[in-house]
Amino acid sequence: MARRYEVITFDCYGTLIDWEEGIRGAFLSAAAADGAALDPASVLDAYARIEPAVQAERFCSYREVLAETARRVGEELGWQIAPGRETFLSKSLPAWPPFSDTNDTLLRLSVAGYRLGILSNVDDDLLAATCRHFSLPFDFVITAEQVQSYKPAQAHFLAARERTSGRAWLHAAQSFFHDVVPAAELGIPVAWINRKGEKHLPDDVQPTVIVEDLSALSDWLER
Repeated sequence: MARRYEVITFDCYGTLIDWEEGIRGAFLSAAAADGAALDPASVLDAYARIEPAVQAERFCSYREVLAETARRVGEELGWQIAPGRETFLSKSLPAWPPFSDTNDTLLRLSVAGYRLGILSNVDDDLLAATCRHFSLPFDFVITAEQVQSYKPAQAHFLAARERTSGRAWLHAAQSFFHDVVPAAELGIPVAWINRKGEKHLPDDVQPTVIVEDLSALSDWLER
């Protein structure tokens, strides 16, 4: 039986890479060096709100986004980051770990013959550093640096549509806001990797499939 899809693309941070662990660890470590104690949940809550706002203001490199987001998160939580210290996030990013199911899933999909890609809100060199964690190379990557835009804007998806050249394509991502919504708006099949077990969906957006992790996505594709 013919496969439904030939190409699978992924968001990277939050889908393949445990960015919450990376962000939380970077903030707590940098704050502790300044003698400040931060609540981990508050860090992630503030980060989730502030980073998209920074990205929406004007296009700049992801290093700049990380630095400005760090500064604003610290300010909101009562930690004044000294000028020049905001780079701790971009410096930590290459060490952010993959989820435990990431490499097994990538290998399964590659062996099954799928072409694999990444659509990521990041700079080229930062993604290249992250890709050292993966067990195999991707067929293509599309970054914010390349398209001069941040998801949920549509530029990543339009560029990927060109790269897939009419092949049957599925996008897979954890972020509803950054990935599922814009993909659905463009009529691109999209798998929501619901790692957090969220219960409520917007009434007007329906993913093609909802799975709890990447292993479950592989199982679904094999059925």
